[in-house]
Amino acid sequence: METPNNENFRDSIGTINEEGKRAWVYPKKPKGIYYDYRKWVSYGLLLFLFSAPFIKINGNQFLLFNVLERRFNIFGAPFWPQDFHLFVISMIIGVIFVTLFTVAFGRLFCGWVCPQTIFMELVFRRIEYWIEGDRGKQIRLDKQKWDAEKIKKRTLKWFIFFVISFLIANVFLAYLIGSDQLLKYIIDGPSKHISTLISLLIFTAVFYFVFAWFREQVCIIACPYGRLQGVLLDSKSIVVAYDYKRGEKETGRAKFRKNEDRPTTGKGDCIDCFQCVHVCPTGIDIRNGTQLECINCTACIDACDHMMESVHLPKGLIRYASEDNIAKKAKFKFGPRLKGYSAVLVILTGVLLGMSFLRNDVEATILRLPGQLYERKADHIISNVYTYKLVNKTTSEIEDVHFELLSHNGKIELVTHKNFNVPEQGLAEGTLFIEINSAALSGDKDRIKIGVYSKTELIETTTTAFLGPRSYK
Repeated sequence: METPNNENFRDSIGTINEEGKRAWVYPKKPKGIYYDYRKWVSYGLLLFLFSAPFIKINGNQFLLFNVLERRFNIFGAPFWPQDFHLFVISMIIGVIFVTLFTVAFGRLFCGWVCPQTIFMELVFRRIEYWIEGDRGKQIRLDKQKWDAEKIKKRTLKWFIFFVISFLIANVFLAYLIGSDQLLKYIIDGPSKHISTLISLLIFTAVFYFVFAWFREQVCIIACPYGRLQGVLLDSKSIVVAYDYKRGEKETGRAKFRKNEDRPTTGKGDCIDCFQCVHVCPTGIDIRNGTQLECINCTACIDACDHMMESVHLPKGLIRYASEDNIAKKAKFKFGPRLKGYSAVLVILTGVLLGMSFLRNDVEATILRLPGQLYERKADHIISNVYTYKLVNKTTSEIEDVHFELLSHNGKIELVTHKNFNVPEQGLAEGTLFIEINSAALSGDKDRIKIGVYSKTELIETTTTAFLGPRSYK
């Protein structure tokens, strides 16, 4: 985006002053139609975030990311380590979707959907406005001596921040270990789960640090997504942009004078009120052009539209637009880059859906016991020993499970029992022998097919290697 000749502002980020110290941002409380829309979107996402661990579909938690036990639930569908390839494809699809969205609409995700922005701007800052007041009052309170009023307000704010951080940490833990396990820990009491309590307090401290002190620095310094703007954005990307053509015109910006007929003066529509700067949560001047710190939160759009209405000038001086739209009045087009990303996205999504439909509810693995050769028995019987593992991905117990040879005449003997059950969302493992007559073997290493049955129903098939003597080739 075109900017003024003096681009010294790009020499440092907006939250660092000339001495290299932290420049604390006191954004003015936003208001306007975009802010109202953002509130509805944010509160809907917060409701989803806090309820998702406690929603169950067919007995499965709606969202679960249990890294320790390597169990994941995505929209109620359980994924096990054996489904890791599906998880990887899902992550790749997510990355490509975000890339596609960024190429088309810039950092819109950050301003509307990102949990950091939602919690910071729509929860913690709103509490701050309620306790300490708007921008001017916050600045005065910060410079004020530590008297009774300041101590009261700061203590109340910090206490509420801590409580909310503790609540977020509990929800975060529910995503990691499961809501049932979390509720069990709460009922048992913290004294019986000290290690979990310590982990919970560590998460709470991290969230508190982020929202009470680090704040917008997360978006500017820590988040790698913001750095992608320079790679992904181009002149056709739609971002929150200042219309410098209209705002500057022939004579540039100028303060508005009462009863002034602005269009006839040759002055730009920008009245240099700095409302867009005061309301920005990252402390930048959007009039300088697209910047790393901008999270596309639309606060400057609402502030500018309000001022334009006040001086009877058209709204939209700051709006969603591309560089080409402002410079050339060009409309948005679905260009080659977007078509390429879309094609890859559609292909990968099709692959994921296809593999998901082919995915079985039961995963069977039968492997020869390492280091063991075959054994000769009477009547030309060759025996191999195997270990088996059955994973039940469903929420129902699988009863009366047994194995049968499908490719050869022979029998399968379990070491400890005949039939067994596989618990819901659990696994069963053990040892078995497979015996085949040497006449049925075609070589020293045959591939055999084994069926897994629940009562009389075939629920899964698998293959494994069977060793025999070379003389039977």
